[in-house]
Amino acid sequence: MDLSFENLIGNEEKQNNKIENVIILGAGPAGLSAALYAARAELSPFVLTGMTLGGQAALTNAIENYPGFPDGVGGSELGELFQKQAERFGARFEFDVVTEVDLISSPYVIKTYGQEFRTKTLIISTGANPNYLYVPGEKELTGKGVSYCGTCDGWFFKGKKIVVVGGGDSALEEGIFLTRFATSVTIIHRRDQLRASKILQSRAMENERISFIWDTVVKEIRGEESVESVLLENVKSGETSVMETDGVFIFIGNSPNTEIFKEFLDMDAEGFLIVDANMHTNKPGVFAAGEVMDPHYKQVVISAGMGAAAAIEATRYLEGLEE
Repeated sequence: MDLSFENLIGNEEKQNNKIENVIILGAGPAGLSAALYAARAELSPFVLTGMTLGGQAALTNAIENYPGFPDGVGGSELGELFQKQAERFGARFEFDVVTEVDLISSPYVIKTYGQEFRTKTLIISTGANPNYLYVPGEKELTGKGVSYCGTCDGWFFKGKKIVVVGGGDSALEEGIFLTRFATSVTIIHRRDQLRASKILQSRAMENERISFIWDTVVKEIRGEESVESVLLENVKSGETSVMETDGVFIFIGNSPNTEIFKEFLDMDAEGFLIVDANMHTNKPGVFAAGEVMDPHYKQVVISAGMGAAAAIEATRYLEGLEE
């Protein structure tokens, strides 16, 4: 093997000059599904995973509503299975973080901390992160009673008391859903009126298992091995109190990971990428899938389907370039 300086430089230049068929940003359910479909189309997709594999789903101890797993599957395990399946058909993965993109014209340029890549098509599946309270105990007890997904984790709170933090549609939707399992759901809101739609407000108010604490914020989440209580503060009086609870569900919005695309791609007011019915962004050959463009469903199976659709569309786009 020739390890001479000249040869190493030549290999690096060759890599820099290579134009990928498709680069996928993100390795949550959308990105991993896109990788599988693109690999089966023999596009040899290149996936820049970021620092985690599996996306937000990897934070869930057990996913019981993904088809094909009647006994449930761990979020991180599902991500590993996705990756293994995609690699079987030729997908390539690299754990690296994208720092900059240039989407002015194709081939598009993707930069990480130490590398630069070019690609004919791009699938963006960088996901979204839930907004956090940033209070003591929140990080330590995430997955141990602190959750950001009622649909994912509600079952684990059968017969228990929980609190929901928030006052928008998501908080009420999830709060109503959680009454299927919990004996009581207390919605804690920092204002004296809700921001949610009127129909959701009516449903929540009429639900016997739901109660409200107004003008109040959570200052601390307490517990040893799991959530045991929350420290509350009334924002008007400053009075504090401790409330016992088995779980804290936080729904104060999500922030899509789209900052580096703002110069190039259309977004809504909250920063979610705007796509058409076929996952196309406003840039030809650039597609988006999953929670980076979907503020509504936030489900593994839906994100995976969107990723598959994006890969199919990327395949068709590349076929059009060859005609």
